[in-house]
Amino acid sequence: QVQLVESGGGLVQTGGSLRLSCAASGRTFSNYHMGWFRQAPGKEREFVAAISWRGGSTSYADSVKGRFTISRDNAKNTVYLQMNSLKPEDTAVYYCAGKLGSYAYYDVPTVFGSWGQGTQVTVSS
Repeated sequence: QVQLVESGGGLVQTGGSLRLSCAASGRTFSNYHMGWFRQAPGKEREFVAAISWRGGSTSYADSVKGRFTISRDNAKNTVYLQMNSLKPEDTAVYYCAGKLGSYAYYDVPTVFGSWGQGTQVTVSS
């Protein structure tokens, strides 16, 4: 499996922006469809955004549509999550994940075989 390391989390005020990065190593990154998930305390891990292996398809949770943008740079083995207009309810640990094969079920955590360690995002009100 590909190894994933997230960075870019932190503390930001409501309405602010952050850009998360996820660097991949160990396998051919460009073969992987990539996703971002998040988990708040006491809640289940939830889908945020996904991007297909060449970047031709992107998908978003309704809660972040229009505010977050997922992108990837296969030459740099990195996937990004640009987060704008942040809200307190966006506070969570954010994880990137990778999957091979079909892009289908991009919003289901259990189909992703590779996960990063997570990065904390805290949005203050």
